[in-house]
This record gives sequence, C-alpha cells and structure tokens, in this order.
Amino acid sequence: MHDNDVIVIGSGIGGLTAAGLLARYGKRVVVCESHTIAGGAAHNFRRRGYEFDSGPSFYCGLTDDQSLNPLKQVLDVLGESLKTVRYEPLGHYHFPEGSFPVYSHALAYREEIAKITPQGAIELKQFEERLLCLYEGMKGIPTLVLRTDWQLIPVLLRRYLPSLWKILPHLPILQASVGDVMDATVQDPWVRRLIDLECFLLSGLKAHGTIAPEVAFMLGERSRGVEYPLGGSGAIVSALVRGLERWGGKLLLGCHVEQILVETGKAIGVRLRNGEIIKASVVISNASIWDTYNQLLRPTNLPPTYRNVALETPVIDSFMHLHLGIRAENLENLTGHHVVIHDTSKDITAPGNTCMISIPSVWDATLAPTGHHVVHAYTLEPHIGWERNDEYPQKKSEKAQTLYHALERIIPDVRERVELELIGTPLTHAHYLRRYRGTYGPAIAAGKGMFPSMHTPISGLYRVGDSTMPGIGVPAVAASGILCANSLVNVRSYTEILDLALNN
Repeated sequence: MHDNDVIVIGSGIGGLTAAGLLARYGKRVVVCESHTIAGGAAHNFRRRGYEFDSGPSFYCGLTDDQSLNPLKQVLDVLGESLKTVRYEPLGHYHFPEGSFPVYSHALAYREEIAKITPQGAIELKQFEERLLCLYEGMKGIPTLVLRTDWQLIPVLLRRYLPSLWKILPHLPILQASVGDVMDATVQDPWVRRLIDLECFLLSGLKAHGTIAPEVAFMLGERSRGVEYPLGGSGAIVSALVRGLERWGGKLLLGCHVEQILVETGKAIGVRLRNGEIIKASVVISNASIWDTYNQLLRPTNLPPTYRNVALETPVIDSFMHLHLGIRAENLENLTGHHVVIHDTSKDITAPGNTCMISIPSVWDATLAPTGHHVVHAYTLEPHIGWERNDEYPQKKSEKAQTLYHALERIIPDVRERVELELIGTPLTHAHYLRRYRGTYGPAIAAGKGMFPSMHTPISGLYRVGDSTMPGIGVPAVAASGILCANSLVNVRSYTEILDLALNN
C-alpha cells in the first residue's frame, strides 16, 4: 500500500474518472471509498429485489460516437462501453394549468410550446439558436484533450485551430449567463418561466444564475436523443471501476480516509480510520470543498484567508428523496421522467414546489421484480432544522407528502400500489454520501464567481467533483476528472493515448 503514485479519496464519477485516466496513463492509482458501494452521489442500491438510483437518472450521449459527453470519451479511453435504451419523449412537465411532453427533437418540442404560446415558441427558437451556435463551436474540441496549464495552448493551436476560430465569435455568450441570452431573445413570460425551470433542473439555479455554455451543451446533446443505461447509474459506475482496474488501478471499499497527511506544505498521503497510512506523491480529493477543507485537512494546513473564503462558498440545498417499489398492473402507458410544479405563484426553487420523478423500470424491467416498478421522486429541502430525534420519523413522513402529491399527477392511486417505501432526508444524504449538509454542490451564480479549480495551496493535493470547475452534473464532474488527470501528466503521455482513442 506504499507503492502508489496517486491516492484518490472518494469514488464519485469525478474521482473514478481521474483515477481511471491516470491509471491508463501508467500511474499507480488507489481509490479509497468510505462507503461499501462505489459511485458517490451516482451510486445505486438494492432493497427487496428493487434496484434504485440514488441520484442522477437523465443521460445523453452515452453511446453516440459524435457525443461531447466527457463520460463517453473517458469510457472509450478506458476500453469500456455501456448498453442503453433510447426513448422519446424525454419527459413530461406538469404545471397546475396542464401537462405537455418534452421532446429531444427541437422542432417537436417547439410545436408543443406553440400549443400554449405561439409567440413564445418563436422566441424559444431564437433562444435555442443563439446557444446552439456556441455548441457547434464547442463540438470540435473534445473535453478529453483539455488540461488546466499553459501546455493546453500549443495543443489547441496545433490540433484545433479551426474550432477555435468557430468559437471566437461566441466569446460573449461563453462568459454570459443563460439569463443574459434569455433577456435578449425571449419576452414571453411563460417561456421565460420554462427556461428558468430547465436551468434549475440542470444546475440548481435559475437562468440568470446558470452559465450559458452549460445549457448550450445540454440543448446540443439532448437533440441527439436521450438514453438510459441498462442497470441504472450503477452500470456507469461499474464501467468506470472496470476501466480503472483494467489498467492496474485499485478500488478499496469501506476504506475511510480520516486525514490527508501534509508535511512542509506538501501532501504525502492519507491516514485511514483504522490508523493505516497510505503514501503517495499526489492526493486527489473527490470530497466536497467543505468536507475536504473542514474534515480531511487540519486548519493549519491551509492559509487562513484562503480557507475561510473557500468554506464560505454558497451551498445548494439538499433534497428529500422518496424511493418506492410499486405494483405495475394497468400502467402500460407509463413514461419514465416527469417534473411536477405544484404552485406557479411560488418560486420554482422553493422547497417542495418542484418535484422530479424518475421511473427507470419503464426502460429496464430488471430493476424491479416482475410486475412492479421502481420510483424515485425528489425535491429541494434545506438541511437546517433536521435532527435525529423523536420527531424525526413523523417529520420525514410529512415532508414526503409533497412528493406523493406530485406522483399522484402521474399515478393517481400510487399510495395503494406501494410495496416498499424509503424516505431520504438531508440527514440521509449527509450520512451515506458524507457530504456537507447533504448538498449537491456550490450555488455559484453566473457572474458572481467561478467554481474553484482543481488546484489547492498544498503541493500535490488536488480536487475533483461537483464543487470544482466546471461544476454540477454528471458531464461536469467527469470533465473535472479529465482536467485533473491530464494536468498531472506531460503532453506526450496523454496525447499518444488520446490519439488512439479519438481515432478509433
């Protein structure tokens, strides 16, 4: 356990991506995961024959060779692939005044919007076209080639100069918020609310808080079609673990890192809860910025001002989760993704007002016993005020009612169908994922700050994941792993391997 080049703390997608790539580049890598299941916020778990996703359930570009999805590019490099099911529509939005399908095909989607607001559909097209121009420029530069140091410049100039020229006219959008683009193209109040909703689903923030490239990426990728990985999010995690181990990396489950060891300003390894010490010249933390700096390091390891500023990074609320196993009779026409907004007079970000629903057994029947479905419903919920006391079970049940009410828009008799009920709270999230306040990441609004980079003031210590550039979401955390891994090897080491992957 002392013969390592890199230690990665945490097996979320960002950590596994960085670890897998570094192993592919020839580094000796060990991943220490505190949980007994790999995957972090993307892990899945099994109860009484039902297989549940714990977090993300919406994916694009997992199998398309032309996809910009960084996760797909990493799996290609590692020699792994996924089996998926494509579906259409990609979901349904349910407002108090009515419901409508959301299609990946832009024209079909706008036709649905035109039934509600013809002028709004025209304005939505202008909005999408403005952002898709940026996507077209981005397409020519694979995320897989990016790094965070000056050595990226000659790589881009030598290999991707035409694509750089395509992006140049769109630099103002590259630095803008989605709200800026919306203000310039959309006046219809209903469509503006719709754009706010889609930004919230993507980033946890509304349009003026979401960066334009993130939505440009989403619009471009979902236009290629959406798909669900057979086996759920756990299938993605398993593929990354196989890729890591294929190239000699190690994953240690139930291996809780107690402290990152620092000597004379340099990370030298980690100490486990059982007292064991594992040494390496590079340590990568896939824990959140708050947990890394509060729990894994001593306060004296970091410059006081830097540490204080980092720990003041604003936090997105946690979630209430409702995982159900239900009887599926007479639900033949059920679809898999739904978003329910209870009250349009309230902000969509108000806890309990916007509920997300995923029923993945619609696409993959192996996730539930025969004749049954798995259901995952979730909504924002602040961590503050939650305590494990005598009132905790009752509070859980009460808070879950907004999710049941949302589900009743889809399956009116859902309560009578329930055979297994699991209610998760912010405390559940914080406990199982070891995340500060059970959060999904920083609430950094566009124009109000940048996501922290992979670098830290401690030599040899780096960070990946959703509290690291480029931010929240599966593609973003995979990209953070790519940026970190590529920046830790020389250009020749990674371009030779990337050429093989990108040319196949």
